[in-house]
Amino acid sequence: MRPVKSVLAAIVALGLSSMALAQQSGAERYQLDGIEVTVLTHGFLSEEELMTLRLVGQNRDALSIFIPEGSGFAALAVAPNEGFVRAGMPVDSASAISGLPDIGAARDAALEVCDAARNGGPACQIVLEVAPR
Repeated sequence: MRPVKSVLAAIVALGLSSMALAQQSGAERYQLDGIEVTVLTHGFLSEEELMTLRLVGQNRDALSIFIPEGSGFAALAVAPNEGFVRAGMPVDSASAISGLPDIGAARDAALEVCDAARNGGPACQIVLEVAPR
């Protein structure tokens, strides 16, 4: 498992805060070097957060920051009231988990860590899934 704070700080450092994308709801799937990345575009995500998630799905360098090559399934969970990037900095409750044997285990682990760290409000939600193909 990789700590989300260092992962998100590295992604944000790529200069993402200056870009803006229109917010949509649903799921977006990206294929990248034999990996499927699914971005779950919840309404509570900011434009900066959506843009960051989309970058992970479309850019090998951003993806490699989130999940090292060959390290299994991964998921990112965030608390709806807290998000995962605020003022250009990763939020403490956001939880990225990688290196698990299946997507269900990655989701469950990310949600468990996020829910334990959030400051009240609604339960954490999965916003990103990574699956090797």
